[in-house]
Amino acid sequence: MDHDKTGCQAPPEGPILCINNCGFFGSAATMNMCSKCHKDMLLKQEQAKLAASSIGNIMNGSSSSTENEPVVAAAANVEIPVISVEPKTFSVQPLFGSVSEGSEEAKPKDGPKRCLSCNKRVGLTGFNCRCGNLFCAVHRYSDKHNCPFDYRTAARDAIAKANPVVKAEKLDKI
Repeated sequence: MDHDKTGCQAPPEGPILCINNCGFFGSAATMNMCSKCHKDMLLKQEQAKLAASSIGNIMNGSSSSTENEPVVAAAANVEIPVISVEPKTFSVQPLFGSVSEGSEEAKPKDGPKRCLSCNKRVGLTGFNCRCGNLFCAVHRYSDKHNCPFDYRTAARDAIAKANPVVKAEKLDKI
């Protein structure tokens, strides 16, 4: 059968690669581009339109949308690269000599974590006590390391805070 006589189009010879050479297949509906390249192209066109309209607003000194439309139509083929800039802050610390002694005392120890009682390395398995110290599995209980934390007073305060005293107002006698 001859395709010219029937009015049908001939099927494509094979799959068409994207014209941007990204390695994916394109289609005639997306101008022989893959879906990702086509979407990127449309996004760039919209950004160019927005940039052209903002430039038109600045040049004309107006903000009405009716005057912007001809400017957008005229600048649709202009590609303007959009670069986003994020501010970054850097803190500079001196390397040698000018560090004060007060800041060295406040700096935590960077070495291996050790039990306060037996000086055993605990690493990630250390237990933090309420007294604020780090202990191994043997010395983690308060009676094993002579903990100065007053559990009784802390418990009383917690109960008093959780259960406030409720006192009803006196009733007038008849």
